[in-house]
Amino acid sequence: MKTSSRLLALLFASALSVIAQNTPSAVSAPTLPPAAPATAPRPPLLVSPEVTADRSVTFRFKSANAKAVTLRGQWAKDPLALTRSDDGLWSVATTVAPGVWEYSFTMDGISIIDPANPAIKPMREPRTSILHIPDASPAPWDFQDVPHGTVHQHTYLSKALGRPREVWIYTPPGYEKSASTNYPLLVLQHGSGDNQQTWVAHGHAHWILDSLIAAGKARPMVVVMLDGHPFTPTGMRDGAGRGSAPMDAFRRELFEDAIPLVEATYRVEADVSQRGIVGLSMGGGQSLTVGLGHLNRFAWIGSFSGVPPEEAVAQTVLADAANTNAKLRLLWIGCGADDFLLKRNEEFVGKLKAAGVNHEWHRTAGNHSWPVWRGYLADFLPRVFQPASVAASPK
Repeated sequence: MKTSSRLLALLFASALSVIAQNTPSAVSAPTLPPAAPATAPRPPLLVSPEVTADRSVTFRFKSANAKAVTLRGQWAKDPLALTRSDDGLWSVATTVAPGVWEYSFTMDGISIIDPANPAIKPMREPRTSILHIPDASPAPWDFQDVPHGTVHQHTYLSKALGRPREVWIYTPPGYEKSASTNYPLLVLQHGSGDNQQTWVAHGHAHWILDSLIAAGKARPMVVVMLDGHPFTPTGMRDGAGRGSAPMDAFRRELFEDAIPLVEATYRVEADVSQRGIVGLSMGGGQSLTVGLGHLNRFAWIGSFSGVPPEEAVAQTVLADAANTNAKLRLLWIGCGADDFLLKRNEEFVGKLKAAGVNHEWHRTAGNHSWPVWRGYLADFLPRVFQPASVAASPK
C-alpha cells in the first residue's frame, strides 16, 4: 500500500515537470520579424515645360553632374542657357508665341529630349519634345469644342513587303452614325524623319480636319496615313532602299495593301474624282510621283516643300498637258522662301507653266518645318473634293 502511494507521487511529479518544460513562460515575449527599412521619400514631381497664362514657359532639367545645359526651341533662332541651382536642378524661363513647337536640351554637347515631358514627336530617331501653346483665337490645329472625328490604328501583314506594317486612318465626325454615306479618300504622307503617327501627334491633322469641317470649309473625308518608309534601317544600310526602290515599294504597298484595307473596312468613294494624295518633304515627292504617275487613281494632288517627281513621271505629265489637265482637278504646290528645296520646286513649277499644265504655286514665308506644313494643310483641305469651279479658281 505504501509502495503504491509513493509510485503515484513520483508519476505525478514527473508529469508536472514535463508540463512545465513545454509551457512557455508568461513573461517571455513572442519573436517578431525584423522591421522593414524606412521607405525613402519620393522626390517631388519635376514639371517641364510649365506654361503660365501670359505664355511664360519654364523648362527644367535635373542633373547633378552636368556641366552645361542649353535649350534649343523651334520658336527661337538662338539656344538659351539653363541656370543650375544647388540641388542640381537646371531651369530657364522664356516667352513663347502660340503654336506647336519642337524643342530639345543639349547637355554637355549631347542633344536629348525633355525627360519630364511625355509629348515626344514621333520620328524614326526620336530627338525632340513637343510644346503646344494654343492661340487665344484658336488656330485650326488647336483643340476646339466642335464635333471630332476618330483616328484608327491598323496593323497588317503587307503583301508587298512581306512583313507587319501599320497605318493610321481618320474618319470624320458623324461617320459612325450614318451607314449609308460614302466619303472621299485622301492619302496624307509624312516626311523622311517621321512616320505614320506624326501627322496626328505633331501635325494635329485630325484637329485641323475637325475645325475646317465644323466651319463648313472642308468636306468630310477619310484620310489614310501610311508609313512612308517601306524599308527597315537595316535594309537602307545594306543598300536595298537606294535609288528608285523606296518609291516603287511605297507605291506597291499603297496600292496592294493600304488602299485595299481602307476600301474593305471603311465607306469610301471609288471614283477617281473622290481620291487625292498629298504630303510634305519626302511625302510631297511621293505624292507628286505616285499621284502624277497614276492620274487614273488620283485627281487631287498636293506637295508641301516636296521633292519634284521622278523624271520619267515629270516628262509624261509635261509632254501631254492636255491629257494631264483633263484628268487633274488640282495640283497644289507650296514651299517656303527659306526652304532648302525652294529652288528645285521653282524649277519644276517653271516647267509646269511652260508646258501649260494647270497648277497652283504657293511661295510663302518660312523654312522646312512643321509650322509651315500645318498652315499648308489648313489651306489645302478646303480646296480638295470641291466642285470644279471652286477647285479651278486660284487662291
